[in-house]
Amino acid sequence: MPNLAKRHAGFTLIEVMVVIVILGILAALVVPKVMSRPDEARIVAAKQDIGSLLQALKLYRLDNRRYPTGDQGLQALVSKPQQAPIPDGWKAGGYIERLPLDPWGQPYQYLNPGLHGEIDIFSFGADSAAGGEGNDADIGNWSL
Repeated sequence: MPNLAKRHAGFTLIEVMVVIVILGILAALVVPKVMSRPDEARIVAAKQDIGSLLQALKLYRLDNRRYPTGDQGLQALVSKPQQAPIPDGWKAGGYIERLPLDPWGQPYQYLNPGLHGEIDIFSFGADSAAGGEGNDADIGNWSL
C-alpha cells in the first residue's frame, strides 16, 4: 500500500493540461477587455480637456464679447492676441496657464466658425486624422 500513496501524490499530465486550457480561455476573454481600457481612458481625458478649454473660451467671450478668431486660435487663451480684432477686455495672466496636448500628443484643434456649432474644439483622436470611427473618431465639444 505505501507505493500506491506515492503514485497519487502529484498531478497527472491531463490535469495540468486541463488547468492550462482553462487559464488560456480566461485570458482570451479578459485580455481584450483590459487592453481596450487605455483607449477609453484617453477618450475620457480628451473630453475633460475639451470641456476645460470650452469653459475658458466662454470666460474669454464674457470679457471680450466674442470668441477668438480662427486665426487667433486657442493660443488667445494663454497670451493676448496681437492680430485683429485685438480683445480690449483680455484678462491679465490669461484664461489658462498653458495649452494642453491631446492624450495622443497632438494639439487640440479650434474652428471659429465651427462646423458643429458656433465654435468647435476637437481632437482628431487615435488616428490623428479627420473623421474615423470607434476609438479613431474625432472627439469634440459637440460630443460632450
